[in-house]
Formats: sequence, structure tokens, C-alpha cells
Amino acid sequence: MAEISITNKEWERVKIKVQRKYNRLTDEQLQYTQGQEESLITKLMELVNRDREYVVFTLKKALVNIDNNRL
Repeated sequence: MAEISITNKEWERVKIKVQRKYNRLTDEQLQYTQGQEESLITKLMELVNRDREYVVFTLKKALVNIDNNRL
């Protein structure tokens, strides 16, 4: 089970942050459906070539500072 929970509304903000950090990622690559956090984490691990711990940390950081544009 995923360590985080992301709503579709939150994902729209987080996705922008992720795309700023990894500008090669497209909207199609970052498709997300609420409740599918586990598949999102797995997909991001592959796309950014980082381990699970890093991806989860990055997503949590983005959620904590949701109104800040920085990741």
C-alpha cells in the first residue's frame, strides 16, 4: 500500500512541480487517477530512475508545500 494519498486536485499542482524538476516528462507520462498512488510511485521510479524512498519523499514534500511552486 502506498505511503501517501493524493487527490486529483492535488495531483494537478504536484504534477506541475514534477514537470518543472524533470522537464522531459510529458502530461501523458504523468497521468494519474485518484486512488492509484502505488502505480504512480512505480511509474515515477522508472521515469526519473530513482528509488522508492526518493520518489515518496519528493511527493510528500510537494504535498506539504502545495501552494509553493518549488519542489
